[in-house]
Amino acid sequence: MQRIMRRRIGFFAILALVAILTSCRATSSKTVVVYVSEDQVFSEPILQDFERDTGIAMKSVFDTEESKSTGVMNRLIAEKDNPQADVYWANEPVRADALKQRGVSIPYVSPSADGIANQFKDPDHYWTGFSARARLLLVNAKSTIKPASVMAYTDPSAKGRAAIANPLFGTTTAYVAALFTIWGDERARNFMNEMKNDGVKITTSNGESADFVANGQVDFALVDSDDAVNRKKQGKSVEMIYPDQDPNGLGVLILPNAVALIKGGPHAENGRQLIDYLLSKSTERKLAFADCAQIPLHSGVDIPPEIRRIEEITTMRVGYADLARKMEEIQPFLKEWAGQ
Repeated sequence: MQRIMRRRIGFFAILALVAILTSCRATSSKTVVVYVSEDQVFSEPILQDFERDTGIAMKSVFDTEESKSTGVMNRLIAEKDNPQADVYWANEPVRADALKQRGVSIPYVSPSADGIANQFKDPDHYWTGFSARARLLLVNAKSTIKPASVMAYTDPSAKGRAAIANPLFGTTTAYVAALFTIWGDERARNFMNEMKNDGVKITTSNGESADFVANGQVDFALVDSDDAVNRKKQGKSVEMIYPDQDPNGLGVLILPNAVALIKGGPHAENGRQLIDYLLSKSTERKLAFADCAQIPLHSGVDIPPEIRRIEEITTMRVGYADLARKMEEIQPFLKEWAGQ
């Protein structure tokens, strides 16, 4: 009798253990972990919508303002041999490409990427771009200067009347690197030095540059499109100019978000589902109408009147991997230029 009781207890214990393990697997299978360098105020609502629409629980790790979009990237590199994340949502492609170079991500061709131009995708499918910012000129509406090109920075009439964010940081670094990549080192160096000799005001950020324009401290500045749209929504007396739009012109630097699948991530299938969701037209529409006013890379997506469609913009033809390498290469020059 005691043996029978022990067998029954053992049997029920095994059943309980199986139930627990099954429950754990079920919970695990309905989870996805994403590391995010896009601003939390814009990215978190999208991720919450994904959780609501799919029933897959989101575990999100966001960059802080202090880490300047490098915190989660460095964490992914540190975790390479024991990956904790499934997906990386970058606020521009340069860092997504850095993960490719370090073997942290793996290729994934999302069906949602159909219709996004190849210039906004990694050629080997390690990352895909979506919902972009543009580098454009914000101009005080009362200014007599109406620049059609970044070359306005070197025009004598603009002496002391323009601003630019410190090129050692952020999207300004990427823009200057694009000039070096497209023009070559000599022409780009000459442009930067002429701009400095014309008394350009160096600000701490694109936001501060936009404020300088809005407050009339300068006539124009090169900023991100979200900063420009934000000042217009605030009712500031400013105009947005997409520079260098001649058919053979330099074009506008487009900086899309980028999403990548992490190698060895614990929930790979759910990670693919999240990537499909982020690359969808629905997500691009949400980000277009959010305060970040990002430009959809799919055609046919509804947009607010403040932004242009991607197909209406003459864009810079520059590879983001080339941009990443040039950003590193020109750091000594930029430090000298900025007096640091």
